Amino acid sequence: MTETNNILIKDTTIISDDIKKSSILIVDDTIQEISSSLTEKDAENVIDGTNKITMPGLINTHSHVAMTLLRGVGDDQSLQTWLNDYIWPKEAKLNDELVYLGSKLAMAEMIKTGTTTFNDMYFYMEETAKAVDESGMRAVLGYGMIDLFDEEKMKSELKVSEQLIKNCHMTCEDRVTVAVAPHAPYTCSEELLIKSKELADKHDLKYHIHVSETKQEVNDISKDKGKTPFEYLNDIGVLSSDTIAAHGVWTTQDEMKILKEKEVSVAHNPSSNMKLASGIAPVNEYLKNDINVSIGTDGVSSNNNLDMFSEMKLTAFLQKVNLLDPRVLPTQDTFNMATKNGANALGLNTGIIEVGKLADIILVDTLVPHMTPVRNALSNIIYSSLGTDVDTVICNGKILLENKELLTINEQEIIQEVNERAFEL
Repeated sequence: MTETNNILIKDTTIISDDIKKSSILIVDDTIQEISSSLTEKDAENVIDGTNKITMPGLINTHSHVAMTLLRGVGDDQSLQTWLNDYIWPKEAKLNDELVYLGSKLAMAEMIKTGTTTFNDMYFYMEETAKAVDESGMRAVLGYGMIDLFDEEKMKSELKVSEQLIKNCHMTCEDRVTVAVAPHAPYTCSEELLIKSKELADKHDLKYHIHVSETKQEVNDISKDKGKTPFEYLNDIGVLSSDTIAAHGVWTTQDEMKILKEKEVSVAHNPSSNMKLASGIAPVNEYLKNDINVSIGTDGVSSNNNLDMFSEMKLTAFLQKVNLLDPRVLPTQDTFNMATKNGANALGLNTGIIEVGKLADIILVDTLVPHMTPVRNALSNIIYSSLGTDVDTVICNGKILLENKELLTINEQEIIQEVNERAFEL
């Protein structure tokens, strides 16, 4: 990791709320100045931003990063078959060392493709926090609680979450915060869902949960509870501005009113929803209803990568083809979903290039055939760019990727270790 107090990104094309040519001065972990008059004398470390697009680091608001270990497991299956027959049996063999390795591999992939922050729900989360500390990324980490309606299991799951909060919240230079993360209404008892919300409120934490991912889930909960999933969660009092609902594919108009009223954020996962044939989330409707929508990759075995650039492109294309209207979800809206909407969902002072914001910034190379010419930088980012175009990544004012080289993770070492260990599952 390059240790320096001052970084100047010189003469670059900046995309945030608009597009402009300028320079950016970073002091410690914060953007201090944006001005075309900044010179190389203003900083110890100068990055040449010519022929690069500079933008906020991408924010992945729904992931299970250690599932890199399960890449290629359970392809071409429905969600319930995928979970019951392929994923859960292998996850039962996980241990802390494997989760650490899988998390570190994921962070290598995420940094190299421009993600600076991720919101994760999984197991052995203290090991993921350890990997975050070493990688230099920013993360919101929640232990994925599943009690399958068993009271003793519920108590033990809450204890694990409490321990994670105690040991990891506001650690790693405040780059790690903890969320409370009950898995889903169909895997968690009503009591666990309510107690999870009480725990989140007690510590002022985010509440991260899968909701309305498949039609079967909606049908089963409607049959069992007499209400749709979001109506059920609202009735038991767990929806609020701290809720991050992953998927939200089958949301009704009545549910959208609830989401707007409660200021719930929805994490949209286009690749995962397509691969598992879960459906197409009504993203355009959410935005029309002023509901905060961000983007996630989901886990690697339902994606099968962590490249947020491909998620942005798919997000836009899915809405256009689904509504048979090329005008829906214009580039700025899609861009916002992957940046400032994600920061809003996670309650972080980042996601936009602005003085006073945390310095989570990426530079994208434009001197490649598929990015030439740059008529409109935002168009190129949404429709042309690939994650591999990312040249430089800065998180919390530290350089994590420079000239496409990882500075905080030994890439070849982690690839070799995961290749040797993943098949233990």
